[in-house]
Amino acid sequence: MRSEINEQPAALRRTLDVLLPQTTEIAALAKETRQVLFIARGSSDNAAVYGSYLLQAHSGRLATLASPSIATTYGAEVDLSGVLAVAISQSGKTEEIVETMNWAARCGARTVGITNGAGSPMAEIADVALVTQAGDEFAVPATKTYTAQLAALAVLALGVGADLSEDELRAVPDAIGATLAGPEDSIDAIVESLIGVSGAVVSGRGMAFSTALEAALKLKEACYLHAMGLSYADLLHGPIAVVDGLTPALLVAANSGPTLAGTVALAERVRAAGAPAYAIGGGAALAGACDLSTGIPDLPEWLAPISLIVPAQIITEKLARGLGYDPDAPRSLNKVTQTS
Repeated sequence: MRSEINEQPAALRRTLDVLLPQTTEIAALAKETRQVLFIARGSSDNAAVYGSYLLQAHSGRLATLASPSIATTYGAEVDLSGVLAVAISQSGKTEEIVETMNWAARCGARTVGITNGAGSPMAEIADVALVTQAGDEFAVPATKTYTAQLAALAVLALGVGADLSEDELRAVPDAIGATLAGPEDSIDAIVESLIGVSGAVVSGRGMAFSTALEAALKLKEACYLHAMGLSYADLLHGPIAVVDGLTPALLVAANSGPTLAGTVALAERVRAAGAPAYAIGGGAALAGACDLSTGIPDLPEWLAPISLIVPAQIITEKLARGLGYDPDAPRSLNKVTQTS
């Protein structure tokens, strides 16, 4: 897992080099559509949450997450004319996701497949295939395939007309590389503080909500923690009651943007309740409101989720080993999960 975490800058560079020339192809397909439907499960579903926020905030298109069981279990027919259905699967072989993408096409949608599996069923049948270049991933927890999916979604946003900067996107691999080459004292302190807890709340909002979901999933997969990934808006509607001295809050945020102030306020509330608060990102403002923090590169908010997840991946890998678990092969999990 750790070696694949370290491969992310190179994987992102390869992915951007291959996918950015496809923005013209994406634009042509997008002209036939008005809104976007994301089809995914697991880590790919968390990536879809990023895509949903990104497209709605910056391209003016309504974007929603599909319920694959509507297609695979209920067999419902839905009018999807004018819809761009974006299916996301690391392998491109998950039968439920491929079947749901086929269903969307039968219902009138145009389709995009985002996958690391060149030659996979998804890549073969999509109208446009965005094949990421992460290379083989052997650890069960997705790391480089996940960030490659986020990069593909950023390319998708450019292709559908979002007023965003390709130059800013191309700067991401170097920024993550600098993070990976830096000291890890702050990460080690957070890991040490998490040894002995049975659960945690992971929270962010907006673009960072996807990171909260993915970080919580990683802690569940590899460390067997009862970790909840929540928007801080949802957290304040009741679940914050579980946060206490033995259930810390891990808060994620870009270094700037409209959700930062709310994340800082949440950290202050968590600590006032006697619970530890740890930060990933959020700059000096969030660091000052938390017990422990680790920084991220100073990327614009729309790209911050690609870098925010990296410290969470490292925390997961180190914590798993500190607890005596093998993060590469968590119990009861396989690399490709089939659902129906």
